[in-house]
Amino acid sequence: MEQKALEINLNDNIYGAFAEIGAGQEVARHFFQVGAAAGTITKTMSAYDKEYSDAIYCQDKRYVCEARIYKMLDHEFNLIEERLNESRPEANFFVFADTISAINYQRTIKGNCWMGLRFSHKKGSKPSDIIMNVKMFDKNNRQQQEAIGILGVNLIYACFYCCHDYELFVRSLLDGLKSWISIDMVRTKGEAFDHFDNRLISLSLVKNNITEVAIFDETGRPLNISEFLYRKELMVIRGHFRPTTKVTKEAIENSVEQFKEESPNPDKCI
Repeated sequence: MEQKALEINLNDNIYGAFAEIGAGQEVARHFFQVGAAAGTITKTMSAYDKEYSDAIYCQDKRYVCEARIYKMLDHEFNLIEERLNESRPEANFFVFADTISAINYQRTIKGNCWMGLRFSHKKGSKPSDIIMNVKMFDKNNRQQQEAIGILGVNLIYACFYCCHDYELFVRSLLDGLKSWISIDMVRTKGEAFDHFDNRLISLSLVKNNITEVAIFDETGRPLNISEFLYRKELMVIRGHFRPTTKVTKEAIENSVEQFKEESPNPDKCI
């Protein structure tokens, strides 16, 4: 992990900012500790106070969520391009962002993190995005912080050095990571990931025991299962459906109708 951070620091073309909310600034800390951070880091920030954070990234009902990550990436990447495009014409800019609810003193919060990176993989390319949802299961705050720090370094390194192979990309995310985490969703977008299939990445997470379940919609877009099923009533029908027959289809449709009739919240049935 230290070698990865140093390799990035010594690459004159990689330059960017870190915006970390919750669980300290563990990702940026690794780049500072290995040395030569001035070659990589343009800014680090941590807007902990909700009012202060809202003034920068606009208000949200939830602060640890997918929408918040995109607002952080939008804001910080726009600033970098506005302020540094002329002075650093050869740089591949990036913004790393995370918003985290780490385990609390009362142990009522187990640990949840949304993490993302927006970056230009080569000069002149349009920025690409990757976002991840991470669950943390360590029993104390320090271990969760360490896990996020290592995972963040792995993510940045993978985006700049492992984008040619999605299997290598997924495996590299857990390098040096001994803590207990799961990556429940990875979603990519942009030129750097044009040859990636988000469905295969989701299945690779299951294959490599990084998560227990993968879910994506009819377009192949990965979904975060906890948010997709949030306050929903779910009916699961077991079967092979190879192929789906008319009898099977009719049985499913009738089962769904009965499920909705018996549910107190039919609008939330899926």
